[in-house]
Amino acid sequence: MPTVNVDESMIALARELRDEMQQFLNEYSFGMREIETKLEILRDDFSHQHSYNPIEHLSSRVKSVESILEKVQRRGVAPTFQAIREEITDIAGVRVTCSFVNDAYRLFELLVGQDDIGLIAVKDYIAEPKSNGYKSLHAIITVPVFLPRGTVRVPVEVQFRTIAMDFWASLEHKIYYKYDKQVPQQLLDELREAALTASDLDERMERLHRQIRGSEEPVPAPQQITSRGTHEA
Repeated sequence: MPTVNVDESMIALARELRDEMQQFLNEYSFGMREIETKLEILRDDFSHQHSYNPIEHLSSRVKSVESILEKVQRRGVAPTFQAIREEITDIAGVRVTCSFVNDAYRLFELLVGQDDIGLIAVKDYIAEPKSNGYKSLHAIITVPVFLPRGTVRVPVEVQFRTIAMDFWASLEHKIYYKYDKQVPQQLLDELREAALTASDLDERMERLHRQIRGSEEPVPAPQQITSRGTHEA
């Protein structure tokens, strides 16, 4: 087998690029953790004050290098770290799963109302679902990350949804993956019907919840949030 001689300068460049990419991804990981901590504090304090937990589940992820590069190519973004920072705003993501719709709006308001949080864009797919039935409240926010080299404001996508919405979205994702996005029309129709059923379940469970906790203070209504900015998958 022939021996391949690699120039030392090329090895050094590869290491530099690797280190820069890791630093780039670390910033998003740190920002994601900051948001998780804020949500955990809101959850714990709310549980203490009201004997009620508005968050059923928290999950998070940082996109893989392969996923970032695929999106860069698909959207025609310049292959530089600066361009990616400006154009790709969902590299870090946090999903907040709630029991009820009003919890999603309440947590959104509490999170974006914090002094160090910046709101870039919000898309309210709960009040205005996508044509396929998808419902969720998407917000692109920024949070400061304090590093030895200085402060970096990191964008994080936060999705707020109910258990029913999350279950539906998970099933839809599996179906689209199985059929490589070429889903038969019959299944698409059934998915839309399932989305309506999930929405009806959310409304019924919310009514029951209000009957039990009728003394709770008013919470933000869906129409109070105005979608702005853009969100692209």
